[in-house]
Amino acid sequence: MNNAPARQRLTSIDWVRGLVMVLMLIDHTRDFVHAESFWQSPTDLSVISSATFVTRWITHYCAPLFVFLAGLSVSLQVQAGHPLPAVRRLLLTRGLWLVLLEFTLVHLGWNFSWQPWVDLGIAQVIWAIGLSMVLLSGLLHLPWRWILGLGLVLVLGHNLLDPVAVPRWGGPGQPLPGGWPALWTVLHQPGVIGFFGAAGPRLYIGYPLFPWPGVMALGYCLGRAYGLPAERRTRILLGLGLACLVGFVLLRAGNIYGDAKHWSTQVSGFRTLLSFVNTTKYPPSLLYLLMTLGPGLLLLAWREGRTPSHLDQALITLGRVPLFFYLLQWPTAHLMGVLFAALGGQDWHYVLQFQRAVPAVFGFRLWAVYLAWALGLVLLYPLCRWFAGVKRRRKDWWLAYF
Repeated sequence: MNNAPARQRLTSIDWVRGLVMVLMLIDHTRDFVHAESFWQSPTDLSVISSATFVTRWITHYCAPLFVFLAGLSVSLQVQAGHPLPAVRRLLLTRGLWLVLLEFTLVHLGWNFSWQPWVDLGIAQVIWAIGLSMVLLSGLLHLPWRWILGLGLVLVLGHNLLDPVAVPRWGGPGQPLPGGWPALWTVLHQPGVIGFFGAAGPRLYIGYPLFPWPGVMALGYCLGRAYGLPAERRTRILLGLGLACLVGFVLLRAGNIYGDAKHWSTQVSGFRTLLSFVNTTKYPPSLLYLLMTLGPGLLLLAWREGRTPSHLDQALITLGRVPLFFYLLQWPTAHLMGVLFAALGGQDWHYVLQFQRAVPAVFGFRLWAVYLAWALGLVLLYPLCRWFAGVKRRRKDWWLAYF
């Protein structure tokens, strides 16, 4: 095989990952700063403004691409000559490490408190990535076609499971799901599960596991294209990206399959377009994944072999330290919320402990979200550039876990 230079190959991947990091900070800053976000779903077109919807929608690309690129990076490690047992061991331990981080540092950065509204906090994207890594570590001994098949079955077919529903927790004083309902909540239906009865700890599953392992498996299988000549690889990326988008449009246009939330005609053509792309994230529907992974593949193709500008280099730097950025961006976004509330004459104690009920009038307009996001990037970039330098200069074992 005529391998492309590793520098070019990784530059395109890190560029896309860095862009994902930048978009993600918009969403989490909005959580702490935006007035509408304290009271309304940012994708509820019956009450939300178009600008707020778009601000939320552009961040939909973050989780799918982050998970997909994680699988792709594992494949590149194998192609680089790392022994398969060592890769599997790193995947297993790193996955468990991510699950631990979800309920410790991530939780602390989001809440600024160890006392959550449910006793163990919320299982979000890092939990899903961690468990997907654990599962992928067990799949790596299989032929890649088997891994591809399992990934396709999970991504294409998981919406067939939508009719299977279990009782949800009804709130304080109500019984907590256990047994099969708890297992199904972990796998496919967001909700609260309990441990050791009604008096035991509770956990909100915000990111059920399906279909995230399938997304990571497909990213791993795409890694084979990175052992091909650049021209052929680019054609594959373009073809797959366009196929995802065409599949999305065809399935979505007829509300045929792939998302329980159907689109409908709205008061204007633009609002109708927003309804068309308003797909389900929790858990991510097939249409949500086609809508987000398709453009991600096109971006990978577009970045192939391009000379990075200064702005590109900044995104590449962020993309080389994604977990480091992720851990820091939660307290950064949270601090922006506290700072803006204090400067705006609002009671910042409400946003300091995020789960406390806020007054009816609280938060700021959308321009403040973007200002806070820009300030957050100014704070985070020098730290990420420093840590990227540390990872480049040193080969300590623990750096592989960040």
